[in-house]
Amino acid sequence: MRFGVLISGGGTNLQALIDAASDPDYPAEIAVVVSNKQDAGGLSRARAAGIPVEWIPHKGKEREAFDAELVERLKAHRCEWIALAGFMRLVTPVFLNAFEGRVLNIHPALLPAFPGVRAQRQAYEAGVQVTGATVHLVDSGMDAGPIIAQGAVPRKPEDSLRDLEARILQMEHQLYPMVVRWAAQGCVRMTDSGLVVQPPEGEVRGLSWAH
Repeated sequence: MRFGVLISGGGTNLQALIDAASDPDYPAEIAVVVSNKQDAGGLSRARAAGIPVEWIPHKGKEREAFDAELVERLKAHRCEWIALAGFMRLVTPVFLNAFEGRVLNIHPALLPAFPGVRAQRQAYEAGVQVTGATVHLVDSGMDAGPIIAQGAVPRKPEDSLRDLEARILQMEHQLYPMVVRWAAQGCVRMTDSGLVVQPPEGEVRGLSWAH
């Protein structure tokens, strides 16, 4: 299954996907990495792995026009699913309709709690004892699409914000390759009744921090 990965930054979740896809038995291939920022660190990660990259500047463009260009480039690379990995733009129906029910996103909190930017800081400042990461399908809302899987990360009494952020990121790096694999295996799909997730035997939709 051919995936397009969209990034805006350093690309640590992209790297987790690259590492997973290096296994010959992994059912997903990263067909292209696209960024709206020319200097995004993740583009260097993709180039180092021999993955095609595209830079599409967004400044001065209407959102719909940018998304139309994005769709054109992704379809040129024959992408079937899309994984947002730190892509710092809201997508429009132009994009969502082109890949209906096939756009994934990873968010560093246990949605529906703490949507939007700086979710780790939101959770930390709220004093929650458990936070984590969520992979969901993307819809027109802000981090509001149907939840596919989540990973729980406890907050330790001695944690600084940076400590908590680091453990959440490690959970993201476990969770996202797992869900991308599920999607490629046909375990994630939208029906007229809504999202259907059927994990492979022995796997579950919830991970927890083991130590």
